[in-house]
Amino acid sequence: MAQGILWIVVIVSGLLTFAIRLSFILLLDKIKISTVIEQALRFVPLTVLAAIIAPALFLPRGTLDISLSNARLIAGILAILIAWRTKNVFLTIIVGMVCLLLLQFLL
Repeated sequence: MAQGILWIVVIVSGLLTFAIRLSFILLLDKIKISTVIEQALRFVPLTVLAAIIAPALFLPRGTLDISLSNARLIAGILAILIAWRTKNVFLTIIVGMVCLLLLQFLL
């Protein structure tokens, strides 16, 4: 009995999630969004990425660590500089990972 209810909850949750996502796709063609909102929505991916990455860089052990012993912060800063100068995602990832691995080994 309990397993049947669990499957019902999983299936209904999946259908609701699908319906919510589909509603935005179907309604977006029918609703005119103002240019101000469109411009603001362009920053959503950047802010979500920053919200994911910032704690990993600044809080590596659960507390604020802004020092030269924070390998993640140094590797992150180097990766940001590489991304800014080269605009090459692959090179940014490689340099950031190599820098992080070397710093973790050395520190």
